[in-house]
Amino acid sequence: MFQTIIYLSAALVVVQAQDLGVPLSWKNFSNSRPYDERVSIAQTAIDTILPQLDNSTGEFSGNDGVPGIGYWQSGNVFSVMAIQDWLADTTTNKALVEDNLELVWGLWENYDQYGYNDDAMWWAQAAIYAYRAYGSATLLQHAIDTWTHVSNYVLTADEASSGSSPYKDVSLVATCDGKSMVGGVFWRPVEDDPGMNSITTGLYITLSAFLADITGDSKYTDAAIQSAQWIQALQINDDGILLDSLNGNNCSRSPATWLFTYNSGKFIEGLSVLANVTSNDTWNDLMVNVLASAVKSSAWEGADGIITEGASLTSNNDGVGFKAIFIRGLLEAWNRNPLYDDLRVLIHSYVDVQYNALLTQVEDGGSYSPDWNGPAQNFTTWGQMAALDPLTVAIATN
Repeated sequence: MFQTIIYLSAALVVVQAQDLGVPLSWKNFSNSRPYDERVSIAQTAIDTILPQLDNSTGEFSGNDGVPGIGYWQSGNVFSVMAIQDWLADTTTNKALVEDNLELVWGLWENYDQYGYNDDAMWWAQAAIYAYRAYGSATLLQHAIDTWTHVSNYVLTADEASSGSSPYKDVSLVATCDGKSMVGGVFWRPVEDDPGMNSITTGLYITLSAFLADITGDSKYTDAAIQSAQWIQALQINDDGILLDSLNGNNCSRSPATWLFTYNSGKFIEGLSVLANVTSNDTWNDLMVNVLASAVKSSAWEGADGIITEGASLTSNNDGVGFKAIFIRGLLEAWNRNPLYDDLRVLIHSYVDVQYNALLTQVEDGGSYSPDWNGPAQNFTTWGQMAALDPLTVAIATN
């Protein structure tokens, strides 16, 4: 049985700036399902998506007339499979996870199929979760190699000062809004794209922090700190919600309305690990503030607390995978803050809102609609993928 990991974090600090109370308008924010049942529900949901797996590509590309999901989303299915085994203390998914992470590594150098640093790091992050669950040194090395590759596309102080990078053929700015651009991670490893965004940088923070935690090497800690400072300075709006994209050539931004759960979720996850690694209260305080804002944001949920993002019933879209990443980020905050009661009650309650919505409003024979407000519908690969993380995270948070 999964036991809460006791991390010696600065989680005892009470952050006065945020209300960590559970809104009474949230729908069904507790449940009494026993541990064994929660494990079974989550594993059954994983088993239900497995027939969509293409064993030649490692992707859930679909069959029998049911469309599949994308490359980055497929990597996240293996992530949650490894997390499921870690939380449940099983090896049920071990062979599939390890074999497919090895398969995809062999197909695409540094896990980069399409020329996107975030794609590469989704799969490297899956390798980290698999290492945590199973101890594979080979998968850990894949994560390290991917980190090394992506590190070429992190803006350094020297590059910011000179306005150029050996990996970009466009000029770069040293500051935006008077704040340093050092630590931002370029979205794409191509010469003509100066775009940076929160998810690529958040993934780099998280990957760096996990590697720092695993290896004790300060280069990973330093990298995580530098990139966390970039998001802290430039990418959080007045409501505490992460913004999306920023152009490293001219400081132009994506629309202020581009607010997506996974940006906040991945930052929460990375900060949770970084706070533990550094024993620095600053990172934990920032994590708590971002988390408290995110779980109560009207940008992606109603007053009932149920996430509305990515609810397409007829076709896959990136948004359906975003909310799964958000819930996964809350798991790390839960695990790294064992004595922070108010925070854990808030996380527990928010996860249960999604969990109960899935089980009472959108479940149909072990499959789940991507619209968590319901009604239930026939199986879709993307709906199933989105449900896996909340179903698995609830093993721990109850």
